[in-house]
Amino acid sequence: MMRFARACSFVFLAAALAGCSSLGDMFAGKDNDDVLPGTRISVLALERELRPSIETTDTRIILPQPEDTSIWPGAGGLSHHAMHHMVIGDLPARVWSAGIGEGSGLRNRMFAEPIIAGGRVYTMDADGRVAAFDSKNGRRLWRVDTAPEVEEDNHFNGGAIAIEGDRIYATSGAAEVLAMNAADGKVLWRATTETPVRAAPAVSGGRVFVTTIENQVIAFAANDGAQLWTYAGASTPTILLGGSAPAVDGGVVVAALSTGELAALRADNGSLLWSETVVAIRRTEAAASLPDIAARPVIDRGRVFAVGQSGLIVAIDLRTGNRLWEAPVAGIYQPWIAGDFLYTVTIDAEAVCIDARSGRILWVTQLRAWEDENDREDRVIWAGPVLASDRLILVNSLSEAISISPYSGEVIGQMELPASTTMAPVFANATMFVLDDDGDLTAYQ
Repeated sequence: MMRFARACSFVFLAAALAGCSSLGDMFAGKDNDDVLPGTRISVLALERELRPSIETTDTRIILPQPEDTSIWPGAGGLSHHAMHHMVIGDLPARVWSAGIGEGSGLRNRMFAEPIIAGGRVYTMDADGRVAAFDSKNGRRLWRVDTAPEVEEDNHFNGGAIAIEGDRIYATSGAAEVLAMNAADGKVLWRATTETPVRAAPAVSGGRVFVTTIENQVIAFAANDGAQLWTYAGASTPTILLGGSAPAVDGGVVVAALSTGELAALRADNGSLLWSETVVAIRRTEAAASLPDIAARPVIDRGRVFAVGQSGLIVAIDLRTGNRLWEAPVAGIYQPWIAGDFLYTVTIDAEAVCIDARSGRILWVTQLRAWEDENDREDRVIWAGPVLASDRLILVNSLSEAISISPYSGEVIGQMELPASTTMAPVFANATMFVLDDDGDLTAYQ
């Protein structure tokens, strides 16, 4: 389990798995003669292979044209996380590489995807240091330690960043939210939270929205850090290490909580519009039985798309909360919407295309799932996908990036990366930026 946790950036609380070694004794029973009537069905039979829907053979996949952007302001791009179709060259080559600081290790993890604005790339390392780099050549412009002094000798463990205008907003594993000047990193204000915030903030309309590890959704005023409102979701004793940035669009904040709940809140006052549970109790692995929604939700044209760890992806009407469809897909990374089609990678290393109008599965491509495929040891962790120039791009813990046809699911290319990579790439100015687990940021064009 330690090797698995090290690879996938998620650590489970020990209490959740403490009884695993005794499960055989628990179900064996003391008296073999006491047999209950009925038909015996192996729990392993509940695991179902993911397959395309039969009725989708005539569906034609038509995608929006690639469109470049000069900014990637937060985790998942814009605050609604619907970036559709990005731009990258036909044969991406390394342009520059720079170390951002401390990478992911046994005790500390990086949770901050790079953000891009004003010709700069901003990063946060595993120790909470925020840095700015020139996006053209990788030259470091400044670096600031955001961790409070009390944390210097401890493990920071968490935090991420977003930008709006001339300010960077950062969350903290030390239970803080802060604003910084994007020009030089000067801290402008700090606000405390009751518990740590490991997921990235979402910034929209002069407000900063964060979700704590105890499922509190909090809105702060972007100008001075004043707390505007709080929504308290139910807590859960067992969570995945990390978290999910809220999605914001049309005056609505959609937060994914570790209980498997999606909560839609009014951005102005935090009142609950609706809530929905994204939980499917079908899987048998201990990890997959957790209800956590680790993947960021996506809002696109009045619909919310969310995938849960336990085995369900759903589409929900943003205004009413009515479920439009569901499909038996389990994932921990944000699904990618492109026009009328939704792409995701499952925890079983399957790349999947779904018709976003109906929820029907159009194609499934099995990727490499194990480092040792013969003994089925050490899972390969896949991050993404991102759609760029008619290619779905995924990265993995084997130091690889692959491209897949968004139309057929065929693997059409592969590129070696400098190190294991478990955060999806980000895009701006026809450039792909990849932050690997060693803490090295590389630009490709």
